[in-house]
Amino acid sequence: MGHEVQSTFESIESAHEFVGLLAEAVAAARQDLEGDVQREAASKFPRRLQALRLALYNVEKLQFHMAKSRRILNDLRTLRRLLFEERTAKPAPAKAIPTPIQAVPATTPPPTTLPHPASLASHAGDGSGRPAAA
Repeated sequence: MGHEVQSTFESIESAHEFVGLLAEAVAAARQDLEGDVQREAASKFPRRLQALRLALYNVEKLQFHMAKSRRILNDLRTLRRLLFEERTAKPAPAKAIPTPIQAVPATTPPPTTLPHPASLASHAGDGSGRPAAA
């Protein structure tokens, strides 16, 4: 890994870039073929339309494989960076300084009158909230 890159495909980055350019060319070819298929749809030459559709199908497969190849190359780049520690180490986050607890204002005002003792007695009992049995 430490030697100098001498050809275009000796690094994962250069291969990734090449596959990206190839994917762009394949996308342009697909657009051209789609236009050709549209023009030939009303043609009197069904064999030509069949050939164009077959070419479009194969270009679509190639486009799929180019996208897949780019993802694989990207994964390989990531793995190489992790294995050879090429990624810069991120500094550890600083510990947060605790802030003093502030009093939270009450959202409901305190009651101005106390409940009647009889209403409290009716809810006293076994803790279930039902009135106590007499």
